[in-house]
Amino acid sequence: MIVLNYSISLHIMMINPTTRRTFLKQTGALTASAMLPLSIFPLKSKFKMGLQLFTIRDAMAKNPIESIKYARGLGYEDGEIYGYDGDNDTYYGIKSKEFKKVLEDLDFTISSGHYDFSSQFMKPMDELERYVDQCIEGSHTIGSKYITWPWLAPEYRDIENFKLLTDKLNKIGEQVNQAGLEFAYHNHDFEFTDHNGEQGYDIILSGTEPSLVKLQMDMYWVEHSSEKRIKQLIAENPGRYVMWHIKDMDKVTRDYSEMGNGSIDYVSLLSSIDKDALQYYYIEQGGNFATNSMKSIAESATYFKKHLQQYL
Repeated sequence: MIVLNYSISLHIMMINPTTRRTFLKQTGALTASAMLPLSIFPLKSKFKMGLQLFTIRDAMAKNPIESIKYARGLGYEDGEIYGYDGDNDTYYGIKSKEFKKVLEDLDFTISSGHYDFSSQFMKPMDELERYVDQCIEGSHTIGSKYITWPWLAPEYRDIENFKLLTDKLNKIGEQVNQAGLEFAYHNHDFEFTDHNGEQGYDIILSGTEPSLVKLQMDMYWVEHSSEKRIKQLIAENPGRYVMWHIKDMDKVTRDYSEMGNGSIDYVSLLSSIDKDALQYYYIEQGGNFATNSMKSIAESATYFKKHLQQYL
């Protein structure tokens, strides 16, 4: 613009001395700003900073609205819910429509939910489908894109039940997809347990249809229990890891820890990892708080915004 309009600007300066001084100040400032390093200008993050609300479950049980408001004030923009009551269509005791209004007022979104599918595991298929329909209804109401299977009870963690699980995951994925939503599976540590040369996670990966069942990677549990590294799993399953749980590991006990206090090198990991499939991430801490859950999400948010958010 300066080059193209130079002759016009020169003409203006010749006519009006005041304009000339203004022009020189403005172009001088523009030239100076152009020479400044881009690093001083904050870059807008591609993804919203998310929080798995289970992290503050004690506070959510007492006052869910104020708890989310507090998290929003720390910079969390998005969340993952848990504890949906399908029969009553409530989240944390609040009707889904009312809960949606609360979220809108707080400028806070819910992109995924963990639903209690494990309790439905041995129930007849028609009952499971009914529960899925309830989850779909709740998710539509609050504007959540993903319905996520988060857990498998200990009594079902054998190879035969993992094979049964894959069949259920595919059927739920199809039902959820037909409703215009997405479905995902969340890992813990037990999927990586060896059963005479077989692992539940391998069965899930190979037995589920990628278009129906996406994956939510719990990075802590992969680092804690899997022989395969995070980058390897993502590389071997392109397009599937659409969500991440980001939480740190205590350097001594290997329990949970506030972000930045643990042993996982997230700076190296997040700066180099393949993010092509990623849609959402959630900071989480399942327990082992240094002080309490609310202070922990504050400490994690501070560290994350300073050291890690630039990579996301």
